[in-house]
Amino acid sequence: MPRNLAIRLPLYPKLRLRLISQFSIELVRSVMAGELNLALVTAPPENSQITSVPFVLTPLYAVLPQTHAAAQKEHIMLQDLANDEWILLARRVHPGIHSAIMDAARRGAIAPKHAHDVITAQQAVHLVSENVGVAVLTKPILGAGAEGVVIKPLSDTSLCFQTCVVMRPDENSRLANEFARSFLRKYAPQRLPSKQLELWLSA
Repeated sequence: MPRNLAIRLPLYPKLRLRLISQFSIELVRSVMAGELNLALVTAPPENSQITSVPFVLTPLYAVLPQTHAAAQKEHIMLQDLANDEWILLARRVHPGIHSAIMDAARRGAIAPKHAHDVITAQQAVHLVSENVGVAVLTKPILGAGAEGVVIKPLSDTSLCFQTCVVMRPDENSRLANEFARSFLRKYAPQRLPSKQLELWLSA
């Protein structure tokens, strides 16, 4: 977010950003409805009513109690969590990621004992700190109340997703398009190889 807020466009010196946090599917719907000019969404659905330009890869992480048998490993496999109760962001928070986790579990013949669905990463981390189970999330920020918790990257390459700038294909706002290009340029050193991204940056 600081990187977003720091963007300045010479032609729009009075530009002010309005940030809205929503579930991923709600962000996409708001863009399609014209309520938002653009959104940053991890693993957006394929939809002809939106244009999705990837700019960074977002892996998933396991959040474990420090006492967990796998807590000292550098990378975690889902199999390391097979005997634990899982804490996941609810399907309605991010249906694509939730489905990908459960599909990966099925491919590995893993049946989580219980899957606790939560709304925020903070809730998930708190439950891990209370020894309710282990969480699988995009990388959370550990804050107060996360004592005794460690974060380890998952090694399953199928659980690494593209985070994209999402806009309407017919977005005719010069301001919105200039902002999107400026944002993508800030990510240029780490951006994903993408023909669509190159076209946006050269437009």
